[in-house]
Amino acid sequence: MSFPALAGASDGARLASVVLTAKSKVRDDYQASIWAAELGRWLGVSRSTVAHTVLPELRAAGFLGSNVATNSFGHATGLECWVIPMYRAQKAGDRRHALALSRSELAVLLSLIEVLFGPGWVPKDKAPVPAGLLAGRTGRGAATDRLGLLLMVLTTGSAGWLQLCPGTVDTGRGRPAATVARLLGCTAAAGAKVLKRLQEHGVADVVRQETGSGLHGRSRVRLVPVAEAHGVAVREARQAEEAVFSDLAGTASGDLELGETDETLVATGIEGAGQDGIAGSADLAATTQHHALHASGVTPGGSLPLSGGFSGEGRRAEGRRAERACAGEDQPADSETDAAGTGSPVAEGGPLCGEKPKESPVDERVEKPSARAGAGGQPNTVGGRKAQQRSVGLPADLRLRVALGPVAWLWERLSGWQQDQVEAAAKAELAQLAGLGVAPEGAPRLLADRLTDRLHDTGGEALVDKPFPWLIRRGLPQRQACSHRKCGDGVRLDTGEDCENCGNVIHLRRARRARIGADIHRELPGLSDGERRRVLEKRLREQAALEAEDLVWRQEQAREQQARRDAARVGAQERAEADRAAAAAADAVRQALPCEDCGRQQAAGLCERCDHRRQTEALIGEAGLLLAAWSADLTDLGNVAAVAAQARTAIGDSVAAAWQEFLQITDVEALEADPKTAQDAYAFAALQTAQQAVQEHQDTALAMLGRTEEAEAEARRAYKTEQGRHWFKHNPHGADAIAAATKAADTARERVAEYLLTKRLEQLRELAPRTAKAVIA
Repeated sequence: MSFPALAGASDGARLASVVLTAKSKVRDDYQASIWAAELGRWLGVSRSTVAHTVLPELRAAGFLGSNVATNSFGHATGLECWVIPMYRAQKAGDRRHALALSRSELAVLLSLIEVLFGPGWVPKDKAPVPAGLLAGRTGRGAATDRLGLLLMVLTTGSAGWLQLCPGTVDTGRGRPAATVARLLGCTAAAGAKVLKRLQEHGVADVVRQETGSGLHGRSRVRLVPVAEAHGVAVREARQAEEAVFSDLAGTASGDLELGETDETLVATGIEGAGQDGIAGSADLAATTQHHALHASGVTPGGSLPLSGGFSGEGRRAEGRRAERACAGEDQPADSETDAAGTGSPVAEGGPLCGEKPKESPVDERVEKPSARAGAGGQPNTVGGRKAQQRSVGLPADLRLRVALGPVAWLWERLSGWQQDQVEAAAKAELAQLAGLGVAPEGAPRLLADRLTDRLHDTGGEALVDKPFPWLIRRGLPQRQACSHRKCGDGVRLDTGEDCENCGNVIHLRRARRARIGADIHRELPGLSDGERRRVLEKRLREQAALEAEDLVWRQEQAREQQARRDAARVGAQERAEADRAAAAAADAVRQALPCEDCGRQQAAGLCERCDHRRQTEALIGEAGLLLAAWSADLTDLGNVAAVAAQARTAIGDSVAAAWQEFLQITDVEALEADPKTAQDAYAFAALQTAQQAVQEHQDTALAMLGRTEEAEAEARRAYKTEQGRHWFKHNPHGADAIAAATKAADTARERVAEYLLTKRLEQLRELAPRTAKAVIA
């Protein structure tokens, strides 16, 4: 769809490009077999529209090559189509190309569009394939709706929330309509119509939050199929979202008026694949300037079922709080079950069983003085120093909000000093992740996943009795399962895949154990199982000690080598500084030299006017060679010299004419008063004229050499070769085949002309001394 030639194509042609790409078969050399009526079912249009509008647009854009497939009787059975950009990308071998899709990627794309708008069919001896969500949407605008749904799904997180566009939008249409319009490349009005039709079909849901003024100040779009596919309860999420909107009314950046609450809750703008915490953007675009997307927030007393990198995400429970000793804590207080009477350890942000947990001496030293405030609302001072105050919410830094989201409840239990230390440790871990090759926008999400996994290993937040030591020593630090610096808990931090080095270490350990066991069995065959196990463990410990000693030795060698490299680097820098100083001194001496031609002082050996003259003389000689390359007999030195003299005379006349034109537009009296300025202007005008003449002679030489017999023969061969390509074999005289063959012939002709010109110029330069003698004669 992003192919440049499809910029002005219809939505049907753009959607057809996606369908044909997805249906391409790797085993058939990226060929897709289909017929017009079937393609129309995929697009929701008629067969006539496909034959007279869609396919001609794709062929005219150079996107599609197609042939009519026939059977043994000569009857048409369909179309054999090639998506030309993808075919070229696959043949080029560049796996970084956007269209260099593998078989699995094409299969995933095909499965996606089948679910969205596939026509459905009943294959022979197989289960029927159901129709897609928009299969019943046909006729006018059907292709636009299907294309819009596909683009919206591709920009949607795992919870189904569409990532709305930032910036100023049409105030009359709203941000959701502007987002759809930008995806489709249409107006906001057309985007609103598409969004409305998708709502009517039940695949999109626009959720709006009413403000205190009665206006719809915020809205966001949820794709219901995506949310349902990920198991997200749409109704529950919508209720939670309303609570989030009511709590975040005072923290939205310019969308709503300030609320009455003085708490600052969580709001982020980071959204990625698998993240469902995008809050709605404002419909009233006039109130936003470079509006950022917001994420779901959490109240100090609990966690929401929505995800997004905040408290409660990643817990191993289905929409509930994490499983702890108090199972069934989400039940109402009047429930008849036994679990209903058990208090939640995180219900009000307090400790387990209502008891105040023991705090460290740092907590007591920091929190006790700040527990009471003076009459003026300011905290009292202890020992001449103002007590640090604890922050209820997460840090204001957006990246830290995302990274520390899973431990928001633990954050509230920290003192002010401890929060500062955890914040510094989190920043250090983010910097370390960035240094390991992790994208800066993905580092907070990766650190949040690490904290979620560590909480799951611990058993939940309620089992962390000392939050500060747990965060500093266990939650935040990277744990390397092997010696690889990018390994974290057996996973590569930069790619997210399993660490290959860990697998190698495990394999080596198993091989070593098997080898030592075989040696014991060979040397001591009569040992019992228990005795053999003790001997094996003893030898394994001895081998581990030897490897530890070897590791220490290798580390020492590495440090010595690093010291030598550092010393060599310092020496190289010193030599470079000395070279730069010497070059600067030499340049100063050179700048003081007079001009070699005219003797002007401080001209660096050659003044600008004399330099222009030398360049002009060289260009005149080059023009003579270019003219002689196609018009002179290279075996006749006199003829070559005559042609060169002719070029020199023509350029001299052009310089004189250009100088006269310059005199007509300038102040002649000023030039006569300053002869040096006039000479400089004349030299510059001559240089410009000579450069223009050389370019004209080169173009003429290429055009004339392109008409030679060698060029014409190469062009004919290229024409026949391109016309005989296998994708043109069924229609070698069609418009597409003729256009491609003509282009190939022109390219070959130009290539031969450039080659002939290069060779003839080399020959003329070899004859230059004898040509100069002929000119003198």
